[in-house]
Formats: sequence, structure tokens, C-alpha cells
Amino acid sequence: MSAAAPRGPLPRTVWALGLVSLLMDSSSELVHALLPLFMTGVLGASMLEVGLVEGIAEGAAAITKVFSGTLSDWLGRRKLLVALGYGLAALSKPLFPLANSVALVAGARFMDRIGKGIRGAPRDALIADVVAPELRGAAYGLRQALDSIGAVLGPLAAVALMALFAESLRAVLWFAVLPALAAVLVVAFGVREPERPRAAKPANPLSRAMLGLLGARYWAIVALGAMLTLARFSEAFLVLRAADVGLAPTYVPLVIVAMSAVYALTAYPAGLAADRGRRRALIGWGLAALIAADIALGAAHSLAAVFAGVVLWGVHMGLTQGLLSALVAAAAPAEARGTAFGVFNLVSGVALVAASLVAGWLWGAYGPAATFYAGAAFTAVALAGLMWASRPR
Repeated sequence: MSAAAPRGPLPRTVWALGLVSLLMDSSSELVHALLPLFMTGVLGASMLEVGLVEGIAEGAAAITKVFSGTLSDWLGRRKLLVALGYGLAALSKPLFPLANSVALVAGARFMDRIGKGIRGAPRDALIADVVAPELRGAAYGLRQALDSIGAVLGPLAAVALMALFAESLRAVLWFAVLPALAAVLVVAFGVREPERPRAAKPANPLSRAMLGLLGARYWAIVALGAMLTLARFSEAFLVLRAADVGLAPTYVPLVIVAMSAVYALTAYPAGLAADRGRRRALIGWGLAALIAADIALGAAHSLAAVFAGVVLWGVHMGLTQGLLSALVAAAAPAEARGTAFGVFNLVSGVALVAASLVAGWLWGAYGPAATFYAGAAFTAVALAGLMWASRPR
């Protein structure tokens, strides 16, 4: 790998997609920061139901990504699917404050995550289409950083609005609608995609020949992504851990603020480091940060300990998530790039479903400490396996 620094500006489309991610994530994280409390405190949901709703929603997103990614390869057009996905997510936002049962919240989450599934793989493939290979780490890191800035702004808005509206969760959830609509407008008018020759279109989406274009290196990256996802679970459990230790409902969104702020600060520098050939170190340190986060959260008896664990969780996300996207883009041929991102996200999504369900069960049966200690143990196994696979031969 080259040690030279990436050169040249990133294309306008990358910045536009980053702004879209910022807007939509500010909307989604405003909801996400309050939804566990809304489900358990207002609707009376159990911890297992919270894990089930999160798992089903993320699993739906993962499955959808396969088909949307492959469809974008087949059509030779990605922007249409990106706009459709963001539009569906925007339409789901009013359903949260209107919900009067766990089932309706589950339906809204399902709709929101289907939108994420539709847009995810075509968006990531579109970034690879418009960015030179030596700039991809920086491009994915920038998008992740802007996405994480949105994840800071949304919960901060939730804190201010909770104080303003006397902790009325339904009233605050309505404010997620506006940035979601703005995101759809930026996609429509700010995102451009390059022309792709007809010859580059695969004749049969998800065919054996299509999957055959994805080599052993790609499937190794898929396995790595699944391993990393199994080692952690939904961030809803971070919110619930803070509430469990005693953080008032008005300030619970600060958990997502802290995690996302660290994520935003580390994602772009990590992308630059990936472009300079430091990928193995980034993965190793990312896993080590997740182990430390789980131990801190499991042992926490104070808010300071919870926030220390949340900060380490954000470090893990910043070091690993953009890097994985860059690895997928590098391993997949251009004509199968959407399919590659779709399959990768499907496998990772299934792993997230399993991790969230197990986390919910462990929390309900043995308490929060067991949930996070189990995550630390699995992450340690994953880190040991990575070190063994990377040893000199």
C-alpha cells in the first residue's frame, strides 16, 4: 500500500451526500435517543421487546440493502434509489409521535430502516463511482464524520426540546420531521452521478456469475464485518444503561451526543490513515476500544463511568466503520459494487439482529453488567482471532 497522502479535493457529490447524512441522522438520532424511553416509559415495553424491535428493524434494513445495491448495478443508476430511501425514512418520522403501541413503533422503525436499506448500498457505491481509489478512505471517513455530526445535533436538540416541553416525549419527537424533509431536498438538487456505459450493466442481478465477480478478498472482508458487528449491539442499550445508572430523561440524549461527537472526530482522520496503509492497526485498535468500552459500561456505578464507556464506543466506531466501506469498495469490481455493498450490509445486519436479541435477553435475565461483559468477551475472541490471522507466516 502507498504511504503517500491523498491529493485533490473530494467531489461535490461526496459533500452533498455527507450533508444529507448529517440532516437525516440529526432527525433519526433525535428519535433514537428518546425512543427507548418512549417505549419503556410511555408504552410499557419490556427490555426484550426493545431488543426485538431494534433487531427486526436493522435486519429489514440489511436484507433490503442486498436488493437495492444489486438493482443499482443493474439499472446503472444509483441516485433514484438513494432518493427513494431517504424519502421513505422521512415519511416514517411522523409515525413515532403518533404511535400508541409498541407494534406501531415497530412499524415505524421498520419503515425507517427499510428506507435506510434502500439508500445504503447505492449511496456507498455512488461514492466509490465518483472518487479516485486513493481518496476513498478520506471520502468514506468524511461522510461518516458528517453523519456523526448529525448524530450530535439531533440528541442535543432533543435535550433542549425536552427541557422546553417539560419532558413531553411525543411533542419532541415531532421535531424530527423537518431535517428529514431537508435531507430529501438536498438529494434531489445536490447529488449528481456519473454516466455509466450500458455495457457495464449486469444482465442478471444476484446471478451466480454476478456473485462470482466478488473474489476471496471480498468475502474475507464480509467475514470481518460480521465479526465486528457481532461484537457490539444497538446503541439503544447505551441510552438504557445511562438511564439505569440514574441519568434524568431530559439528559439521556447526551449519551448519543457523546458517542457521536467522538465518532465524528475520529472518522475522517481514520479514513486518512486507511489511505496511508494503516488498516490493520485501525481494526486492532478499534476492537481494543470496544473491549474497554464494554468493561467500563458493565462495571459502571456512576455517570462518569458510563460516559467513559460511551466515549470509547465512539472511538471504536470511528476507527472501523469508514474503513470497512473503503475495503469493500477496493475489493469489488465497478460493475458489481452495489451488490458488494448490499451483501456486506446484509451479513452485518443479520449479525446485528443476533447481537441485539442476545443483548436484550441477557439484560432481562441477568442485568446490564452481563450484557456488556458478554460483549467484551466476544470482542476479545474476535481480536485474538484477528491477531492470529495476521501473524507472520
